[in-house]
Amino acid sequence: MNGRAGKGEVEAVVASEWTVEHQQWIKSLAVDAGFDLCGVASLDTEDERVTAERFSAWVEAGRAGEMEYLKRRNEAGVLIRSAAQVAFPWARSVVVCAMNYNVGGPLSIEPADPGTGWIGRYAWSGRRAGGEAAAGEEQTAGVAAGLKSTDYHEELLERLQTMEIALQQRMGCETRCYVDTGPLVERSVAARAGIGWIGKNTCVLNQELGSWLLLAVIVTSLPVAEGFDIAGAADRCGSCTRCIDACPTAALVGDREMDASRCIAYLTIEKKGVIAEELREPMGRQVFGCDICQDVCPWNRRSPIVVREGSLAGAELINPSLEWLAEMDGAKFNRWFRGSPLERTRRKRLLRNVAIAMGNSGEPRFLPQLKEWMQGDDEVLAETAAWAAGWIEERSAGTAHGTPVSTC
Repeated sequence: MNGRAGKGEVEAVVASEWTVEHQQWIKSLAVDAGFDLCGVASLDTEDERVTAERFSAWVEAGRAGEMEYLKRRNEAGVLIRSAAQVAFPWARSVVVCAMNYNVGGPLSIEPADPGTGWIGRYAWSGRRAGGEAAAGEEQTAGVAAGLKSTDYHEELLERLQTMEIALQQRMGCETRCYVDTGPLVERSVAARAGIGWIGKNTCVLNQELGSWLLLAVIVTSLPVAEGFDIAGAADRCGSCTRCIDACPTAALVGDREMDASRCIAYLTIEKKGVIAEELREPMGRQVFGCDICQDVCPWNRRSPIVVREGSLAGAELINPSLEWLAEMDGAKFNRWFRGSPLERTRRKRLLRNVAIAMGNSGEPRFLPQLKEWMQGDDEVLAETAAWAAGWIEERSAGTAHGTPVSTC
């Protein structure tokens, strides 16, 4: 939804700027829409200009890897995602909403069967195909079997659009809605809107909710009133470096800076083709996304468990069997993952990731599947499976640690 609302539905009270009263109203609207947090951030600040400069330097340093959508520039050569005002000169502020997605379930760092993989917690979400929960089910856990997969982008956007309509009708402003797709650095405006602070793991951290937060934004043409105080959250990371120390691929490289080209979430979701050998063993059993830097964060110990329809956790996606994932043909993959975040990585890349997880498991029972892939037509999967099979055989033979020898 974008543009001005049609006349006649609700008489617009055209506002020239955000005031405290308006912010309280939008926060109440966000709660009604199902969000946990909401704030307003100005785009007319020095912080916004600093953010744009840092983003540009980050891209120039190669930190974005192969994510070409982050590198798009306008006709003047300016990175479109460096600042909202690059794409929308009329933009003056952003409404930032956040939703807790910490459903019931184990952590990725807890002991698990060596034959299982790990799917990022944000991708567990699903919705019951029909009917209500059994009595007491939602009070005991946010986990259920046989759910229809959902994508948080769509779930949040639907909620956000109800707010956008009300905002247009009441305040007569120009707007654009985004969930991870907008031309701005969401975490920076979230911090300025008081949602939380940017942690050393580069996630937005909230003192009460932790970092299990999904962000959604409405870019608006309304400036923030002079003297309108937006209190940012104090940085409470202190001297803690647990996230930095725990990252297996050393992707956290600087002051609140991540080298996305080394991040396991990037490698398993965004990276196409062959993954560099030196990064395969550190990937462990991650097959889609990575939660390690959040799982070790002390602030997430107090994050409340949330249960809401559309955001329930699919039991099958928690510590999923690598054999189950490996046997998926195209039809089965679509049946399970169409409409979910996993659809983005596609089946071919998921199988590549499963092959790496099989190799890292050290389990000889995976050798037949890996050797079958080695003989297939998918060159990337064949090479990865060869590496994995060699790594299993090397470990089974009790040889010294090192790069496994290809068994092609």
